[in-house]
Amino acid sequence: MPHALIAGGGLIGLLTAREVRARGFDVTVVERGACGREASWAGGGILSPLHPWRFPDAVNTLAAHSQAIWPGLAETLRERTGVDPEYRPGGMIVIDEDDPDEVRAWAERQRVAATPLARGQLTAMVAGLRPPAGHCWLLPDIASIRNPRLLRALIALAVGEGVSVLEQTAVTGVAHANGRAIGLDTAGGRIDADAVVICTGAWSAGLLGGLGAEPPGIRPVRGQMLAFAPPPGLLERIVLTEGHYLIPRADGTVLAGSTVEEAGFDATPTTSARAELFDAATCLLPALSEVPVRAHWAGLRPGSDDGIPTIAPHPALAGLWVSAGHFRNGIVTAPASAGLAADLVAGRKPALDPAPYRWPPAAAARPTPAGD
Repeated sequence: MPHALIAGGGLIGLLTAREVRARGFDVTVVERGACGREASWAGGGILSPLHPWRFPDAVNTLAAHSQAIWPGLAETLRERTGVDPEYRPGGMIVIDEDDPDEVRAWAERQRVAATPLARGQLTAMVAGLRPPAGHCWLLPDIASIRNPRLLRALIALAVGEGVSVLEQTAVTGVAHANGRAIGLDTAGGRIDADAVVICTGAWSAGLLGGLGAEPPGIRPVRGQMLAFAPPPGLLERIVLTEGHYLIPRADGTVLAGSTVEEAGFDATPTTSARAELFDAATCLLPALSEVPVRAHWAGLRPGSDDGIPTIAPHPALAGLWVSAGHFRNGIVTAPASAGLAADLVAGRKPALDPAPYRWPPAAAARPTPAGD
C-alpha cells in the first residue's frame, strides 16, 4: 500500500487524510503541535462564506459542495465518536449595504434561498437586536458547527479509520530527490513517503519555498474572537453585519467575531481587539453587555488572494501537493477541498474542476532542485 504524508493536523489536513486513506493509501498526519489547535480550533464555525455574493465562484463552488456534505459528516462524527460537533442549521441573517440585485442574482445563480427582511420582521425574529442601517436578508439554509468539538471528533474518527497521527513533530522541509518528493524532513529526522500533501495553513508558504517554483502567496492573517456566556435562548440564529458577526451555540454561548489583522505570526490576543469586538457585539445585541465574557482568543488564518485556496500538484516536484490558503472559509470549504486534493493525489478524475485552484500561474517554475 502506498504511503502518504499529510503535513498539518488541522481540519483541512485531517479531512484530506481521511479522503486519501479512503483511496487506498496508508496515511500519516504530521503535526508540529497538537492536532486541531490552530486556525481550525479558533474559527467561529459558520458554514458559509461571509457575504457570499462578494466571493469568486471558485470559493462558492467549494462551499456549495461542502454544504451538501456537512450534515452527513456531522452525523457520522457524532455516531462514531460520541462527540457531538453541534451542527446547527438555524440560518444566517445578513445586514449590509450591498446592492439587492447583486444578492438576488447570486442566490439565483447558486440556487439558494435568500429572503429579504423588513426591519420589523428582523427585530421580531431576534428579540433585543439593534440592527444597523442596511438591507436585511435571511439565508435560512446556512448552518454552523462548534469547532473545538468538531476537531475532537474528527481526530478520533480519522484514527479509528486507520490514519496515523504524529503530533509534536515539527516539519522542517520537504525531502526530495531526482525531481520528486520522497518524504518530509522533521525535527526528529526524515519520514519517507510516496506522496506528500502540504496542509499547514498559514505556515505553508515557508515549507514550499526553494522547491523549484515560487510558493502561492499564503500569509498569516490574525483573527480574534470573544465568547459571551448568556443563558440559553438569547440568540438562535447567526447575525452578520459589516465586519462583525454573532454565532449562537446550543448551551447559550454567543461568539462575537472577528478581526482581520496583518500581524505576521503573532497570535497574541490584544486589548484593542477585545474592546472592538465587545463594542460591536453589545451595540448589535445590548443584552450581551450584562453577561460575562467567557473567553478571548486569537488564531492565524491562511490568507490568500481573493480567498481562493491552492489545491494542486507542485509544478516542479512530482509526488507533492498542496491544499492551503482557504483564508476565512476553511471550515465551510473543507470537505470539498479534501475530496479534490485526495482525487489529485490518487490520480483520479476529480469531482470538481481543479482549474480554479491550480498553482498560481505567476509562480513560474524554476529548474527543479537537485535533491538531498
